[in-house]
Amino acid sequence: MIETRRTAARQMWTQLPFFVWLILLWMLLWGQFTLLSLITGTIVAIVTTRVFRLPPAELSGRINLWYGLVFVASFVGAVVMGSLQVVWHVWNGKHPGTAIIAVPLDTDDDLIMTHVGVTASLIPGSLVVQTDRTNRILYLHILGVKNLDDVEAQRAGVLRWEDRIVRAVGSREQMQALKTREAAAQKTAPQNGGTA
Repeated sequence: MIETRRTAARQMWTQLPFFVWLILLWMLLWGQFTLLSLITGTIVAIVTTRVFRLPPAELSGRINLWYGLVFVASFVGAVVMGSLQVVWHVWNGKHPGTAIIAVPLDTDDDLIMTHVGVTASLIPGSLVVQTDRTNRILYLHILGVKNLDDVEAQRAGVLRWEDRIVRAVGSREQMQALKTREAAAQKTAPQNGGTA
Protein backbone atom coordinates (compact mmCIF):
# COMPACT_ATOMS: atom_id res chain seq x y z
CA MET A 1 0.00 0.00 0.00
CA ILE A 2 2.77 2.45 0.95
CA GLU A 3 4.77 1.46 -2.14
CA THR A 4 1.71 2.09 -4.33
CA ARG A 5 1.31 5.58 -2.86
CA ARG A 6 4.99 6.31 -3.41
CA THR A 7 4.76 5.17 -7.03
CA ALA A 8 1.66 7.31 -7.58
CA ALA A 9 3.34 10.32 -5.97
CA ARG A 10 6.47 9.78 -8.10
CA GLN A 11 4.39 9.56 -11.29
CA MET A 12 2.48 12.69 -10.32
CA TRP A 13 5.72 14.56 -9.65
CA THR A 14 7.25 13.50 -13.00
CA GLN A 15 4.07 14.52 -14.85
CA LEU A 16 3.91 17.96 -13.19
CA PRO A 17 6.05 19.70 -15.87
CA PHE A 18 3.70 18.37 -18.58
CA PHE A 19 0.68 19.55 -16.62
CA VAL A 20 2.19 23.03 -16.26
CA TRP A 21 3.16 22.99 -19.95
CA LEU A 22 -0.47 22.22 -20.93
CA ILE A 23 -1.67 25.21 -18.89
CA LEU A 24 1.00 27.45 -20.44
CA LEU A 25 0.15 26.19 -23.92
CA TRP A 26 -3.53 26.94 -23.31
CA MET A 27 -2.66 30.49 -22.26
CA LEU A 28 -0.40 30.93 -25.30
CA LEU A 29 -3.09 29.67 -27.66
CA TRP A 30 -5.58 32.17 -26.26
CA GLY A 31 -2.96 34.91 -26.09
CA GLN A 32 -3.98 35.78 -22.54
CA PHE A 33 -2.09 35.52 -19.29
CA THR A 34 -5.02 36.22 -17.01
CA LEU A 35 -6.51 34.51 -13.98
CA LEU A 36 -9.44 33.29 -16.09
CA SER A 37 -7.14 31.67 -18.69
CA LEU A 38 -5.12 30.10 -15.83
CA ILE A 39 -8.27 28.58 -14.32
CA THR A 40 -9.68 27.37 -17.64
CA GLY A 41 -6.24 26.06 -18.65
CA THR A 42 -6.03 24.10 -15.41
CA ILE A 43 -9.47 22.60 -16.03
CA VAL A 44 -8.53 21.68 -19.61
CA ALA A 45 -5.23 20.16 -18.40
CA ILE A 46 -7.04 18.05 -15.76
CA VAL A 47 -9.66 16.84 -18.26
CA THR A 48 -7.02 16.15 -20.93
CA THR A 49 -4.74 14.17 -18.63
CA ARG A 50 -7.66 12.17 -17.18
CA VAL A 51 -9.54 11.42 -20.42
CA PHE A 52 -6.54 10.87 -22.70
CA ARG A 53 -4.34 8.83 -20.42
CA LEU A 54 -0.89 8.31 -21.87
CA PRO A 55 2.01 6.35 -20.49
CA PRO A 56 4.20 8.59 -18.35
CA ALA A 57 6.92 10.24 -20.42
CA GLU A 58 10.43 9.89 -19.13
CA LEU A 59 12.06 13.24 -18.45
CA SER A 60 15.81 13.62 -18.74
CA GLY A 61 16.13 14.72 -15.13
CA ARG A 62 18.32 17.61 -16.29
CA ILE A 63 17.35 21.26 -16.61
CA ASN A 64 19.87 23.95 -17.48
CA LEU A 65 18.40 27.28 -16.39
CA TRP A 66 20.83 29.38 -18.44
CA TYR A 67 20.04 27.58 -21.70
CA GLY A 68 16.36 27.61 -20.74
CA LEU A 69 16.55 31.38 -20.47
CA VAL A 70 18.41 31.56 -23.80
CA PHE A 71 15.66 29.43 -25.36
CA VAL A 72 12.86 31.62 -23.99
CA ALA A 73 14.56 34.87 -25.06
CA SER A 74 15.29 33.46 -28.53
CA PHE A 75 11.73 32.18 -28.83
CA VAL A 76 10.19 35.54 -27.90
CA GLY A 77 12.47 37.27 -30.41
CA ALA A 78 11.55 34.74 -33.12
CA VAL A 79 7.81 35.19 -32.44
CA VAL A 80 8.15 38.98 -32.75
CA MET A 81 10.24 38.73 -35.94
CA GLY A 82 7.92 36.10 -37.42
CA SER A 83 4.89 38.28 -36.68
CA LEU A 84 6.52 41.29 -38.35
CA GLN A 85 7.46 39.22 -41.41
CA VAL A 86 3.92 37.84 -41.76
CA VAL A 87 2.49 41.36 -41.43
CA TRP A 88 4.95 42.57 -44.08
CA HIS A 89 3.93 39.77 -46.47
CA VAL A 90 0.24 40.60 -45.97
CA TRP A 91 0.76 44.33 -46.28
CA ASN A 92 3.08 44.01 -49.28
CA GLY A 93 0.38 42.20 -51.24
CA LYS A 94 2.87 40.01 -53.14
CA HIS A 95 2.92 36.24 -52.90
CA PRO A 96 5.52 35.54 -50.19
CA GLY A 97 6.69 32.23 -51.61
CA THR A 98 5.89 29.09 -49.66
CA ALA A 99 7.34 25.61 -49.36
CA ILE A 100 6.94 22.40 -47.45
CA ILE A 101 10.32 21.32 -46.16
CA ALA A 102 11.54 18.17 -44.48
CA VAL A 103 13.76 18.61 -41.44
CA PRO A 104 15.49 15.44 -40.24
CA LEU A 105 16.20 15.87 -36.53
CA ASP A 106 19.43 14.71 -34.92
CA THR A 107 17.97 13.62 -31.58
CA ASP A 108 16.08 10.34 -31.31
CA ASP A 109 13.65 11.33 -28.58
CA ASP A 110 9.87 11.76 -28.82
CA LEU A 111 9.78 14.51 -26.22
CA ILE A 112 12.49 16.59 -27.93
CA MET A 113 10.77 16.07 -31.29
CA THR A 114 7.49 17.28 -29.78
CA HIS A 115 9.13 20.35 -28.26
CA VAL A 116 10.79 21.22 -31.57
CA GLY A 117 7.51 20.78 -33.45
CA VAL A 118 5.53 22.91 -31.02
CA THR A 119 8.22 25.60 -31.02
CA ALA A 120 8.35 25.73 -34.81
CA SER A 121 4.54 25.86 -35.06
CA LEU A 122 4.19 28.70 -32.54
CA ILE A 123 6.51 30.94 -34.56
CA PRO A 124 4.41 32.82 -37.15
CA GLY A 125 5.27 31.84 -40.71
CA SER A 126 5.92 28.16 -40.03
CA LEU A 127 3.65 25.25 -39.20
CA VAL A 128 4.30 21.55 -38.73
CA VAL A 129 2.07 19.68 -41.17
CA GLN A 130 3.33 16.13 -40.59
CA THR A 131 5.77 14.19 -38.46
CA ASP A 132 7.60 10.98 -39.29
CA ARG A 133 8.38 9.59 -35.86
CA THR A 134 10.23 6.53 -37.17
CA ASN A 135 12.73 8.55 -39.21
CA ARG A 136 12.63 11.61 -36.90
CA ILE A 137 11.53 14.00 -39.66
CA LEU A 138 9.36 17.09 -39.26
CA TYR A 139 7.57 18.46 -42.32
CA LEU A 140 6.89 22.18 -42.10
CA HIS A 141 4.96 24.64 -44.24
CA ILE A 142 7.10 27.78 -44.45
CA LEU A 143 6.34 31.33 -45.64
CA GLY A 144 8.87 33.64 -47.28
CA VAL A 145 10.81 31.07 -49.29
CA LYS A 146 12.19 32.24 -52.64
CA ASN A 147 15.05 29.82 -53.38
CA LEU A 148 16.97 26.79 -52.08
CA ASP A 149 19.14 29.00 -49.87
CA ASP A 150 15.98 30.12 -48.03
CA VAL A 151 14.95 26.48 -47.63
CA GLU A 152 18.34 25.57 -46.15
CA ALA A 153 18.22 28.60 -43.85
CA GLN A 154 14.80 27.54 -42.56
CA ARG A 155 15.99 23.96 -42.07
CA ALA A 156 19.06 25.18 -40.18
CA GLY A 157 16.81 27.38 -38.05
CA VAL A 158 14.69 24.41 -36.95
CA LEU A 159 17.84 22.43 -36.13
CA ARG A 160 19.06 25.36 -34.00
CA TRP A 161 15.78 25.12 -32.03
CA GLU A 162 16.48 21.44 -31.51
CA ASP A 163 19.97 22.27 -30.22
CA ARG A 164 18.60 24.92 -27.83
CA ILE A 165 16.00 22.51 -26.47
CA VAL A 166 18.58 19.76 -25.97
CA ARG A 167 20.85 22.22 -24.15
CA ALA A 168 17.97 23.30 -21.90
CA VAL A 169 16.27 20.00 -21.05
CA GLY A 170 18.04 17.20 -22.92
CA SER A 171 19.65 14.25 -21.19
CA ARG A 172 23.39 14.02 -20.58
CA GLU A 173 23.66 11.52 -23.44
CA GLN A 174 21.85 13.92 -25.79
CA MET A 175 24.15 16.75 -24.71
CA GLN A 176 27.19 14.58 -25.38
CA ALA A 177 25.84 13.66 -28.82
CA LEU A 178 25.27 17.37 -29.54
CA LYS A 179 28.85 18.21 -28.54
CA THR A 180 30.15 15.38 -30.74
CA ARG A 181 28.13 16.69 -33.73
CA GLU A 182 29.43 20.22 -33.13
CA ALA A 183 33.03 19.01 -32.93
CA ALA A 184 32.60 17.04 -36.17
CA ALA A 185 31.05 20.09 -37.86
CA GLN A 186 33.96 22.30 -36.75
CA LYS A 187 36.47 19.81 -38.15
CA THR A 188 34.77 19.74 -41.56
CA ALA A 189 34.07 23.49 -41.70
CA PRO A 190 37.67 24.63 -42.48
CA GLN A 191 38.00 21.94 -45.16
CA ASN A 192 34.81 23.07 -46.85
CA GLY A 193 35.84 26.69 -46.52
CA GLY A 194 39.23 25.95 -48.07
CA THR A 195 37.78 24.25 -51.15
CA ALA A 196 35.23 26.97 -51.88
